[in-house]
Amino acid sequence: MRRSIRCDWGMAAAGLGLLLGACTIEDASDKRAADSAAAATANGGTETSASSGAVAPQSAPATGQPAAVPTPGTPPDSGVPTPSTDSAGTAGTAGTAGTAGTAGAGSLSPDSVDVGRRTKVDLLPVSSTRLEVDVAAKQLYVYDGDRRIGSYRVAVGSREWPTQAGEWSVFQVVWNPEFIPPDESWAEQRTPKKPGAPDNPLGRAQLVYDPPRTIHGTNDPQSIGKAVSHGSIRLSNADVVRLARQLMEVTGVKKNDAWYRQVQQNRTEKAVIDLPQRVPIKVS
Repeated sequence: MRRSIRCDWGMAAAGLGLLLGACTIEDASDKRAADSAAAATANGGTETSASSGAVAPQSAPATGQPAAVPTPGTPPDSGVPTPSTDSAGTAGTAGTAGTAGTAGAGSLSPDSVDVGRRTKVDLLPVSSTRLEVDVAAKQLYVYDGDRRIGSYRVAVGSREWPTQAGEWSVFQVVWNPEFIPPDESWAEQRTPKKPGAPDNPLGRAQLVYDPPRTIHGTNDPQSIGKAVSHGSIRLSNADVVRLARQLMEVTGVKKNDAWYRQVQQNRTEKAVIDLPQRVPIKVS
């Protein structure tokens, strides 16, 4: 009987020991889980749980740097460039300037001659001096308002290459111009001519209004009064120098006599003058 009671007490004690051991193991497991969660929080919550495959939320951005908000419908880090706006106000692509109506194909400069169908010349004030060319009479007239203040005999375009009728503005004077053959069939066999070259067909000065058609001097004074040009309006060298200076003075370009003497003497040096006012020209 005593041995039986001792066995029962021994089995009870062993069972109690197992129960206490299980509690201790469970407490230790809970403590490790709590320590792991605390460590994840301290690291900013960026760790990934290997057992579940879930990714913890990304850490908050540094102070002063707002979190990026992805474009609706575009996955984050998709590589799609962010739309931007170029200087002309046209949507393009970040890193590539947009154009008028075409994204990412190159941007038009504010100085372009065709930005929004308006030119830089159109923005200039209009001079009170204006020019009229009578193609049939082969005359160029200079007006100040309604008063005629000058007239010049000119050469005009041939029947094959007629002088184009229309209205423009003279916006530039080129002294000692360089001849560069235009991209037209008549000039295919022509070669460039330096300023001051005896065979330079542009002569001493050039008044630019509708490139490549201009008013210019000539190395062929016998052509004046005839229809022989390729569409441009020719003046004798003496007349084109006089008219060029007149247009510069009436539009507000400040040059003294010494400057004009020098530009005419140094015939191998080209001088380009942008007029501060545009001079209307009508060709009919």
